Amino acid sequence: MKHLKFQSVFDIIGPVMIGPSSSHTAGAVRIGKVIHSIFGEIPESVTFALYNSFAKTYQGHGTDKALVAGIMGMDTDNPDIKNSLEIAHQRGIKIYWEILKDSNAPHPNTAKITVKKGEKSMSITGISIGGGNIQVTELNGFSVSLSMNTPTIIVVHKDIPGMIAKVTDILSKYDINIAQMTVTRESQGQKAIMIIEVDSRDCQDCVNEIEKIPNLYNANFFN
Repeated sequence: MKHLKFQSVFDIIGPVMIGPSSSHTAGAVRIGKVIHSIFGEIPESVTFALYNSFAKTYQGHGTDKALVAGIMGMDTDNPDIKNSLEIAHQRGIKIYWEILKDSNAPHPNTAKITVKKGEKSMSITGISIGGGNIQVTELNGFSVSLSMNTPTIIVVHKDIPGMIAKVTDILSKYDINIAQMTVTRESQGQKAIMIIEVDSRDCQDCVNEIEKIPNLYNANFFN
C-alpha cells in the first residue's frame, strides 16, 4: 500500500474553494495559476490537453472553468471561476481543448497546458492529486518533480550571471531555508526560471525584496 505524506491538516481538508471537487476544481485552478505566474502575462491562446479522468468529466466537474480561471491568475476561492470561459472570451483569449480519454498518462487527473503570445510560448504539465494539491512534472519540455504542496517561490528572470546568488542571498537574509530548487532556461541569455521550495510559510516580505532585483521579470509565492 502506498502511503501519502501530509504536512498539515489543510492538506487533508483542502483549500477554501469554489466547488464541486477539490481535485477537479481547486487543483485545476492551481495548475493554471502556476503557468500564469511563470508566463507573466495573459496569453493570446491556450491549449489544454486533458487526460483520463480530467478528459472524461472536465465539463461536468468544472475542470474547464477552473483551468481557464487559473491561467488568468484567479485564486481557488474566486467567485468568477464559474464565469471564467466568458471572461477569457471577453479578453480575446483563444481556448483549445485536446480530450484524451484513453491515454496512458501516469495519473488520471493530468493536464498539459501550452500558452502562446506572439512568438512567446511555454508549456507545463500538472497533476491534481486531491485536496487541491498538485504536482508539476514538466516545464517547457524539461522533466521536473515539484510537489507545489510546500511553500514555493517562482522567480522568472533574465539569464545572466549572478541571479541565483542574489535570490539566495535574500532568502538567507530572511532566514528562509531552501528545501529544493529547480533552475531552467529557454536559451542562453534569454528567460530563466527558478522554482524554489522553502521551509517557511512567511515569505511575502522576502519575495517583495526579490522583486526589486534588476533583470527580474516577476516573482510569486505559492503557500
